Amino acid sequence: MEPPPNPSAKTVNYTFQFGAVFAAWPLLLRGTWITLQLSFLAMLGGLAVAIVCAWGKTSGPKPVRFGVNAYIELIRNTPFLVQLFFFFFALPAIGLRWSAHTAALTAMIVNLGAYATEIIRAGIEAIPKGQIEAGLALNLKRHEIFRFVILKPALKAIYPALSSQFILLMLSSSVVSVISADDLTSVAANLQSQTFRSFEIYIVVAAIYLLLALAFSALFKLVYQWGLNYPDRR
Repeated sequence: MEPPPNPSAKTVNYTFQFGAVFAAWPLLLRGTWITLQLSFLAMLGGLAVAIVCAWGKTSGPKPVRFGVNAYIELIRNTPFLVQLFFFFFALPAIGLRWSAHTAALTAMIVNLGAYATEIIRAGIEAIPKGQIEAGLALNLKRHEIFRFVILKPALKAIYPALSSQFILLMLSSSVVSVISADDLTSVAANLQSQTFRSFEIYIVVAAIYLLLALAFSALFKLVYQWGLNYPDRR
């Protein structure tokens, strides 16, 4: 005999309704585009900051090295959310006002710059001193030695770690929704408040972030194959 049903047992009857989510695809597409914009600009800006700081830390005078070390320690030992709030809420108190998009981009650049500086610094210090001496013997200028003898081989060596940091930055961009930057996560939160279909919305958003991460990974592989790993024709 089957046991009698337990009246206290609860059954979950949930009907998936993706119609409201897919009906808002223009908003999701716009949020995805803003996420891509923030990520690409932050990658370029953060990489530029990291290259300058890595050069300053390895070859600059003592005050520059001290300043770069202080910057790295400050950023790497504070939460990204606090850094974001500092740029968006704290700086306007002293008169520096900017949009949520600009504050988010600045915070992402500053955050990536600190982490990428240490990655690039490790690559620079791994370059054999004999290569630098060979560049000096060929009468190359200091900026030419840094660009061709030091930076390019260093980037090639640390490229996997650097590209992983770029992808992590793109995923971390979801935090900027807390200051109302119109990225993908912010759009998802607005849709959830309008439709109350949290499960469906965040399944779709998670899938979009996954596709973005895979797309970035494929793009970085192409950059490595056709850029850093391509034979020098000079």
